[in-house]
Amino acid sequence: MEVTILEELDAIHLTDIYPVGIAFLFGFTARLLNLPPLVGFLVAGFVLGALGGTTSAGLQQIADLGVTLLLFTIGLKLKIRDLLNPVIWATASLHMGAMVVIAAPVVLLLAGMGISLFAGIDFPTAVLVGFALSFSSTVFAVKVLEEKGEMGALHGRTAIGILIMQDLFAVLFIALSAGKIPSPWAVTLLALIPLRPLILRLLERAGHGELLVLLGWLLPLGAAALFEQVGVKADLGALLLGVLLAGHRKTDELAKTLLSFKDLFLVGFFLTIGLSGGLTWETVGIALLLVTLIPLKVALYFALMSRFKMRARSASLASLSLANYSEFGLIVGAIGVGNGWLAEEWLSLIAIALSISFVMASPLNIKSKEIYRRWRGQLKHFERTERLSGDELIDPGEFQVMVFGMGRVGAAAYDFLRERWGDVVLGVDRDESTLQIHRQQGRNVILGDATDYDFWSRAKTRGKIRLALLTLPDHQANLTVASMFREFGFKVTLASVAKFDDQAQALREAGVAEVFNLYAEAGTGFAEHVWEKMEPPAQIANSGPAPSG
Repeated sequence: MEVTILEELDAIHLTDIYPVGIAFLFGFTARLLNLPPLVGFLVAGFVLGALGGTTSAGLQQIADLGVTLLLFTIGLKLKIRDLLNPVIWATASLHMGAMVVIAAPVVLLLAGMGISLFAGIDFPTAVLVGFALSFSSTVFAVKVLEEKGEMGALHGRTAIGILIMQDLFAVLFIALSAGKIPSPWAVTLLALIPLRPLILRLLERAGHGELLVLLGWLLPLGAAALFEQVGVKADLGALLLGVLLAGHRKTDELAKTLLSFKDLFLVGFFLTIGLSGGLTWETVGIALLLVTLIPLKVALYFALMSRFKMRARSASLASLSLANYSEFGLIVGAIGVGNGWLAEEWLSLIAIALSISFVMASPLNIKSKEIYRRWRGQLKHFERTERLSGDELIDPGEFQVMVFGMGRVGAAAYDFLRERWGDVVLGVDRDESTLQIHRQQGRNVILGDATDYDFWSRAKTRGKIRLALLTLPDHQANLTVASMFREFGFKVTLASVAKFDDQAQALREAGVAEVFNLYAEAGTGFAEHVWEKMEPPAQIANSGPAPSG
């Protein structure tokens, strides 16, 4: 009997905490080895499986809840227009077709060699296996990109867009293979569109505390239950509701509110992957053979993204984040087993191949930037002259001074320096409306998020910039920009604002030459302003000597 989303919490018992504790130990060990904790979670699952452990109903529901929350938070950050970009929809479609065309003959070749697991596989079944191997893991990519702070970078957004397209293909396949026709009531789901303003109003009125957390749980689980009731995949409901709400100022806060819950429940997902794979020498050997197709997957991703005008660097980083097999491969395999197309051992085989691909992809993504730097000369040959919008090179040209953060402090600093040094000052701000205001007032300002690694990867290191002022309102943001200058090799004198002495010290340690303490020096500046502009009261003027200077 199918378990609904509303019954999931009932299946979770206290005994399901023990595997989570084991996962913590292995995840912590992976962290000490400079590997993502998810590698430790996978190993923990295999160890528990080798000791006779199995996936309990409760642990499976923990995993399902993690995936539901994950898809909802992905939707919150998604812009529909991004999916309409050819670099996303065309890359996802062409890549999937190419992998099926390549993998199916390999499977038929192995069947012809008499390997027992491939016995009886015909052409349609080989196509099914190729389809299962064509997916990349949404869960893995999101975790890796979040840990590196690259979800907002172009290569991160592109990778996630491709994965969402693949997820939509998977949902369509599941619906068709199951012969499950949505209920006629499914059309009522369109009513969610006019309900968007009401839901957003609830988000605004929920505040910043426990009500927002509660609403953050209610929305994805409610959407999943609603879609399930009308015969549509539950996870798709969570994803689409997130997409519907995306773009509002409150959705970023909502996503951050759910972050810890999502990460906790995804531990269950990685454990179930490891527990689902029964280890035998034959399955491990064939799984390793299937893993040899992953470099081909990465090369295809890179070739297609480059073809659609991405820079070699962006295409490389996006491709490496997709260098794995997907949990949807297990779902496709389960459908094949259920319909009698594949032997039951195929579930273990795909699970092992998936786990090995995760373990291999983790260090690759940790070293992704070093890998690109090593092969940059060869990879740049694939770049096209025309660049994808948002992936163009940033050239400061003849400007010699840059001001990062064009708020009140940054704009005042910009005007002061331009008045004295001439038109050699360039402002940088990430807000498009702010950018337009400054340009209307005659300032030279470009759009860019200086805390984003991708911004710096597109900036020319050779130029005439000699001084940079960091006037961002957030201390950590100014520290990040200072570190970017060092990492990318810019020879520039840095000056920054700070609010506290410890912040000023941290900035100096990060290489900032001059730090202006706003709180400590604002009072002095205010007093100097009063001294210059106002006559002192007579009783003060006659009470003592005037201040020097």
